Amino acid sequence: MGEKILVTGGTGLIGKAIQKISINYNYEFLFIGSKDCDLTNFDETLEYFNKIKPDYVLHLAACVGGLFKNMNHKVEMYEKNIQINNNVLKSCHLVNVKKVISCLSTCIFPDKTSYPIDEMMLHNGPPHDSNDAYAYAKRMLEIQSKAYQQQYGSNFICIIPTNIYGSHDNYSLEDGHVIPSLIHRCYLNKQNNEKFVVRGTGKPLRQFIYSEDLAKLILWSLDKYNSKDSIILSVNEKDETSIENVARLIARSYNYEDNIVFDDSFSDGQYKKTANNARLMNLIKDFEFTKIENGIKLSVDWFIQNYDTCRK
Repeated sequence: MGEKILVTGGTGLIGKAIQKISINYNYEFLFIGSKDCDLTNFDETLEYFNKIKPDYVLHLAACVGGLFKNMNHKVEMYEKNIQINNNVLKSCHLVNVKKVISCLSTCIFPDKTSYPIDEMMLHNGPPHDSNDAYAYAKRMLEIQSKAYQQQYGSNFICIIPTNIYGSHDNYSLEDGHVIPSLIHRCYLNKQNNEKFVVRGTGKPLRQFIYSEDLAKLILWSLDKYNSKDSIILSVNEKDETSIENVARLIARSYNYEDNIVFDDSFSDGQYKKTANNARLMNLIKDFEFTKIENGIKLSVDWFIQNYDTCRK
């Protein structure tokens, strides 16, 4: 086996996707979840990193949730993420990890901005107030990574994916992101012969990246991306789609599209967050992204097959 890669958040959506494709890479992968190590505890984190002594770290672990978790649990979203990120980066520094790739999100960009957003615009104003606590904690991860670059020459970089979906997601109706929670809701509505109610107008626009596509791009970032600058990992601007279209694709996968209803008494959140992936596309021109129609069909099929055991 080759050098050792430690993947924090290794049991989550992206971690599982990396696990699936890891057989194609000449590394020894170690995927850890919260049961293996409490990353909010510095002593426990450092002890674990000292025991493993990884060559590389893919830092995916975070306290995450959908719109309503971000709005209703701001203290938890801020404090837990600050603790996790501080403990992981400090431990990586102390055990001399060669390269760390930390995962941010396009939802942490400024609310009032011009589009498309690019990597240089991350700190150009406050984030949307619906997820500001999470966003500021994640922005500090980039600040901390750059501080280690500048003070110690550390190869600590950040990737910025757009909305991720795929197998092994969190399908919670309340705390899940939009695609998995809609997949679960539509499943239950069809079982109970109820209307498929989608919260909000369906008008907001998003770029969605399939988890296995992101997994490939993360490992590309490890092997081939030599800049210290953060990089957006996203589908193209023309692939941006509405929540309504996503909901209809999900309903169609269940053959239940005639029963869809949009409830505009619920908040839509931010209208759009269009990201510019030019930096990525200039470096990896021939990358083919999974079409949203295919990705949603795969995600729905996986959810149905794993209904009894998946996170929900």
